[in-house]
Order: sequence, then C-alpha cells, then structure tokens
Amino acid sequence: MIEAFCQSDDSFLHIKKWQQLHPKLIAGFTTRNGGVSAPPFHTLNFGLHVPDNQEDVIKNRNILANKLHIPVANWVSGEQVHQTSIKVVSEEDKGKGSISYDSSLKGIDGLITNKKGILCTAFFADCVPIYFFDPVSEYIGIAHAGWKGTVNGMAEKMVLALKEKGVQTTNLLAAIGPCISQEMYEVDERVVSTIDGKYREKCIISKGNNRFLLNLKQLNVEILLQSGILRHNIEVTNYCTFKDDALFFSHRRDKGKTGRMLGFLGYLA
Repeated sequence: MIEAFCQSDDSFLHIKKWQQLHPKLIAGFTTRNGGVSAPPFHTLNFGLHVPDNQEDVIKNRNILANKLHIPVANWVSGEQVHQTSIKVVSEEDKGKGSISYDSSLKGIDGLITNKKGILCTAFFADCVPIYFFDPVSEYIGIAHAGWKGTVNGMAEKMVLALKEKGVQTTNLLAAIGPCISQEMYEVDERVVSTIDGKYREKCIISKGNNRFLLNLKQLNVEILLQSGILRHNIEVTNYCTFKDDALFFSHRRDKGKTGRMLGFLGYLA
C-alpha cells in the first residue's frame, strides 16, 4: 500500500494527495523531532495537558506555525475527553486551546469547518487521528478516537455531522493517520465486548487467556465504509506510533510518560 502520509520535513508528515487537490489545504501529522522539549517529552511535544514545560510547548507550536504559515492564534483544539462530541468551528473559535489547555473547546473530540485561515488541531500518542476532506464543499474535519471513541462511533458521527452541512458521502475523502498498530495493541475482553459483533472478525485476533490484538485502523475503516464512504476514498497509514519510536511518541510504549503529536487540518487564508 502506498503511504498516504509523506514526510518532507523532520517535524511533520503531510497528506500529499489531498494537498494536491486543493492548493491551500494543509493536512498532516507531526513527528517527535525538531522541538525544544526536554526528556521524556523530547523534543517536539505539542501537549499542554502533559507535565512538560509550558513555555517549551508554546515554542514547539510556534515552530510548526511558522512552517505551516498559520499562526498559533488561529489554531483551535478540543478538550479531548475520549467521547464523540463534535464542534463546527467558526471564526469566533480561533485561538481556543492554542496557548492554554483550559481554553480548549470543552468536551470536544471532533472538529469540522469550511472556514479559511483556521487550523483544526488534535493531539495523539497512540489514539487514532481521523481526517475528512470534501473537495466539492470544502468542508474538512479531524477527530481524535481512542478505543472508546472508536467503538462509540466517532467516525460515523463525523460523517453524519458533515452530511448535515450538505456534504455528499460519495465525494468525501477520509484518512486514518499514525496510531498504534494491531500487533502492538493488546486488549482484554472488557474492550472487545464493546465492539459491534459485525466488525470483530475483521479487526480482532485472539491470543487466548482473555487477551486480544485489536486493529483500531481497520475498525475505523469498517465504520467509515458502513457510514457510506467509498473504499477508494479512504487512505490508511502504514505508520505505527509504538513501533516507529524514532518518529513518534507512544503512550503505551513509554508507559504514559511521553509527549503528544499534533494532527492538523486547515486552509491557508
């Protein structure tokens, strides 16, 4: 499979195919490299909700802002509470969550917009980044989906929120970004029992003794397909945040003491 997330800078990957469709679209995912944070957050940590030096996190955000040409003051992020609430982002939301976690959009794990000059952002260290782009209406969306958000249908709810804005699912593109891979994501029956039966065969491998390997990427793909997105319009990364330790932070690998990558999606003004 051709990798959808292409690296042209030490600090981030971008969805090259989408950016070629729209000259002002910025779509990507950061690496852990090129920032100023000290261990264990070294070096490009974007999370203000982890115990890193806050000034270093702001510096990291400004490093990326200068590369992307969208100032931090125009960034927007949700609180990320592992739920499925979605916010339609407007001009009034610019700056929410950009320099303080407390100002993040409360209770929000998904963002959609069609406004220019706003960067929708979300934070990751194993959870699944799900990106959406409709080249026709120019609506875009980004969602944070851990196992809870995934099994509770965050992907489907993003599609429904975009449909409410007039997006046709046949035009809608989706991408699954870097997250933990199946071989590195062991879960128990408690997690497996929350997954809709019709998806289990395609995304779970039993190891015995009440242990299973869960493929969060494939589970989200199956939910996107059920939501009406065409298979050839879904990109899936090959990257694994756990295995690709030189590129990414991983909450599970680093036992919770780690930074956060940034998933970003927006249009230049």
